[in-house]
Amino acid sequence: MLRLALGFFVVALIAALFGFGGIAAGAASIAQVLFFVFLVLFVVSLLFGALRGRAPR
Repeated sequence: MLRLALGFFVVALIAALFGFGGIAAGAASIAQVLFFVFLVLFVVSLLFGALRGRAPR
């Protein structure tokens, strides 16, 4: 999911470079949403891993 967010960010940068403001804004907002979804899922994963409490092998 982080790869998708980075991909949309790159698309937004390229679109902004060529002057497509609407496409750049749309791609940037999609990248932002995907990044925050990734961040929430990462934190939830860390919490479940900590609550599980298994010792490393």
